[in-house]
Amino acid sequence: MNVKSLRTPFLAVAVLLVAGNAFAFEFPYLWSDPLRTAPPVMAKGVTLPGDTAPLPRVVEKDFSQPLLLGEALDIALSHNQKVKWAWADIKVQAGALGEAYGAYLPSVNGSVNWTKDKISSSGVAKDVANDRYTAQASAGWRIFDFGGRSANRRSAENLLAAALAGHDAALQDVSGGVIKAYFDAMTAGASLKAKSEDEEIALHTLDSAKAREAKGAISQSDTLRSTTALARASLDKNRALGDHQKALAVLSHYLGLPGGTALILPAELNAPQGGVPEKKELSAWLAEAQKGHPALIAARKQYDSAREQVTVAKSTGLPVVTLTGNYYKNTRPGEAVTDTSAQETTLIVAVSIPLYDGFSTTYKIRGAQAQVEKKEAALTDMEQQIALEIIKAYADTVSSLRNLDSSLILLESAKSALAVSQRKYDKRAADITELLSTQAALADSWSERIRCLAEWHSARLQLLANAGKMGRYAVKN
Repeated sequence: MNVKSLRTPFLAVAVLLVAGNAFAFEFPYLWSDPLRTAPPVMAKGVTLPGDTAPLPRVVEKDFSQPLLLGEALDIALSHNQKVKWAWADIKVQAGALGEAYGAYLPSVNGSVNWTKDKISSSGVAKDVANDRYTAQASAGWRIFDFGGRSANRRSAENLLAAALAGHDAALQDVSGGVIKAYFDAMTAGASLKAKSEDEEIALHTLDSAKAREAKGAISQSDTLRSTTALARASLDKNRALGDHQKALAVLSHYLGLPGGTALILPAELNAPQGGVPEKKELSAWLAEAQKGHPALIAARKQYDSAREQVTVAKSTGLPVVTLTGNYYKNTRPGEAVTDTSAQETTLIVAVSIPLYDGFSTTYKIRGAQAQVEKKEAALTDMEQQIALEIIKAYADTVSSLRNLDSSLILLESAKSALAVSQRKYDKRAADITELLSTQAALADSWSERIRCLAEWHSARLQLLANAGKMGRYAVKN
């Protein structure tokens, strides 16, 4: 056997194996995205509206320290499965866009085979042994197709833009959920603190009542009423403790933390310091959302993509012009190896004209047109839904801002009233009914103050999230 005759086919096989492994492991990074369809955000990261730096990819937090809202958002946006799904969808659509671009390029296929042919004869004829290699190569290129490729490319570009906007919308949606869960937990914690203080006041009142009863200054009924008030305060505190624990569990779920992770939140809710976004008119919020809300951008791009698919469906029933070239060495596919060395080259220009496909194209077009109607209805519904959420959030923000001053006045008045009642009770100028009444009024005023602060913080941030303008800059606390 001639060793030199085997060198070429074995080298060809070796090249194919190396190339196959390279593609599998993406060793030549050029081939991981040769058409450059991956959007820059996949390398640079996502920057929220109003921010100057992208979201951190890895978030580390010492949970023995209080969890700030900005930290909670960073943790949630890096762990939330909805955000991860939207991020994966960007990769999917980038791949689909690459396929659409690839339709403009020629396709090349080739094969190399080595054949050992030995014929043995029992007669006088000599044995015949042939070592041969064969090679085939083909290249095809679609030259013209009445706009099907270009429409499919535009459709893929719109879907990629929709995926990018959908990821931004997911960030806004998750941010809104985290904000609500965070301030629910803050409200529950502040309520627990208020109920605990109310229990301490009730305990002090009971001790005072017992001392006065021992001196014969009051009747036993006052002591019993003080005991009842303490029991009620303890019951309210225990319920507040349960509500607080449940709120922390919900927040932990939003953050994607392991079960049993202990969360510590700041002790106080800060009052507004000016420069709040609710100073803008409602009409301005609605106009900005209609122009730039990521969910609306995604819905519009999906609608545009559906319209392009109508053109794609129509093009399947129109002629296609292709250019094909073939090269054969020693044989054609499916034929026996030639006895002598032979080479053949062909060049073909083909026009494919669909004549009848069982009305398949007709129904493809109808289906694509129906998809356009669905996407248009979804777009209209999304516009109405976002407008409704903005109107509600705007009303909540304005209302909560107005309630802040009133709640502060109510709290200070209740504190003063309780101090007066305690002094009067200690001097025997007031009965237990007045003291218990002022205690209850103080507890209610604390709850109202806490609720108003939490409603304001939550509403102003929810307004930003519902308008698609939520960024980390807005939650620095």
